[in-house]
Amino acid sequence: MTTRKISRRKFLKHSTVAGAAAAGTLAAPAVLAQAPMVLKMQSSWPASDIFQEMAAQYVERVQLMSNNRLKIDLLPAGAVVGAFQVQDACHDGTIDAAHTVPVYWYGKNKAASLFGTGPVFGGDANQMIAWLYHGGGNEFYRELTQDILGLNIVGFLSFGMPAQPLGWFKSEITDAAQLKGLKYRTVGLAADLFQSMGASVAQLPGGEIVPAMERGVIDGFEFNNPTSDMRFGAQDVAKNYMLASYHQASESFEYIFNRDTFESLDPDLQAILKYGVESAHLANYALAMQQYSTDLQKLQTESGVNVKRTPDSVLQAQLEAWDKILPPLMEDPYFKKVVDSQKAWCERVVYYSLLNAPDYKLAYQHYFPDKI
Repeated sequence: MTTRKISRRKFLKHSTVAGAAAAGTLAAPAVLAQAPMVLKMQSSWPASDIFQEMAAQYVERVQLMSNNRLKIDLLPAGAVVGAFQVQDACHDGTIDAAHTVPVYWYGKNKAASLFGTGPVFGGDANQMIAWLYHGGGNEFYRELTQDILGLNIVGFLSFGMPAQPLGWFKSEITDAAQLKGLKYRTVGLAADLFQSMGASVAQLPGGEIVPAMERGVIDGFEFNNPTSDMRFGAQDVAKNYMLASYHQASESFEYIFNRDTFESLDPDLQAILKYGVESAHLANYALAMQQYSTDLQKLQTESGVNVKRTPDSVLQAQLEAWDKILPPLMEDPYFKKVVDSQKAWCERVVYYSLLNAPDYKLAYQHYFPDKI
């Protein structure tokens, strides 16, 4: 080990240079600070809907993770375009981003429903979110939106929604035959499903459902969950709420961005927009579990709603209806390869899950024997 004698003058000289460099480094943010990039995002939801709150959870996380370099101006349905038009608005740059669901644009290609309202092969919503990440689903989604439809968008999927109820009816549904001739609101491939079961289907945005029921345009409807349904007044136009259905058992939110705008951002900001979706997934699910269960109780105790589980015979009829509508759809090569991928995923993943999972209903009934 050696020592060197350093003169006081030399020490001060180097200290001054280092100090100036440090000061320059510390001062840089003030010098280089820029106004945040503001993205205009419109959702497909009314301002009062819980889905708008879920979109706000994403917005908040993006802004915090970006240290406010990115800000998102979140607007409700209708602020710029209609609920079903947000994808086109993102494509042409009318808005920068949207919070919606793929089923709202299934009119362009029925395979859109495979990312939200497709057939059920046993997988629940979170297992199908896992398919997106590890079963090829995200690449299938990119292929459909960019290669097949030629859309100028980038999109990410998130939040495995709990299976949606069969819906709201004037009379309790005890048999699949009651659906024949029923004027019923749903969307996406669920429309094909209920039509094959004999229903007359109207595809309406959430905000139009209750007025349509009041005018007799529809006799029954589904939207999504107890909270959304309660907030737009479903309990005021029907008193029979049937839980459990195979028509939309694994839907997810869609976060879409104008591709030019997205690719113009710095890589770290692109990553924040992309992986913020994963953060929102957990936040959305936790909020859903809290709010949906609370509001289901309110519907029963405060609004006099008759809440029932859909009979297994009706669920079986739905599965048989899926078996009828799938073969013609699978004549399309793209549709077929996505369905084949989902079936292979479910065969392996759901096998593990069902074999491994204990009977939660058994445990629940042990502690709450009079509830179900």
